[in-house]
Amino acid sequence: MKTGWKIATAVVLIGGSVWAGSLLNMQAEGAGTTPGTADDPVVTKSYVDQAIQQALGNGGSSSPSAPSAGDSDSSSSNEGIKIVEVKPGKILIASPGAEFIVRAGKAVVYSADANGVADLTDGKDIPNGGTVTNNHLLSFPREGRGIQVQEGDTHNLTVMVRGGYQIK
Repeated sequence: MKTGWKIATAVVLIGGSVWAGSLLNMQAEGAGTTPGTADDPVVTKSYVDQAIQQALGNGGSSSPSAPSAGDSDSSSSNEGIKIVEVKPGKILIASPGAEFIVRAGKAVVYSADANGVADLTDGKDIPNGGTVTNNHLLSFPREGRGIQVQEGDTHNLTVMVRGGYQIK
């Protein structure tokens, strides 16, 4: 008789587990978490890349232009991000409100007066001649300020620029 109770108890426990599992499965399906449905659409990598480019203001362009410092290029556009190369001996001057991120090279701050440039990543001001840390967001509130290649360095700077600029 003892084995009969053990078998009956096992059947009840297994049956209860199966029933509880089916309830949980129905709740998950009712929540709209099935991939590919209207509540959880599946998107392609190209769609995500295009959405990112549009959010950055490049309108889906996958090849941003890279003006060279020798071109005496300038831009007054505040839309999108441009990749700008700055050669040694040239200065990348920001328009008021522009933002720079130095991606490659050794840069220092250039300022026509004693004031510096705001490093928003570190939350500090970099004075004229101060070293710029790569991948830090710099903000230029007034004109007459920019960045240049550190003295003695022979490599170009690669800079992401949002806003207006001039190369002198």
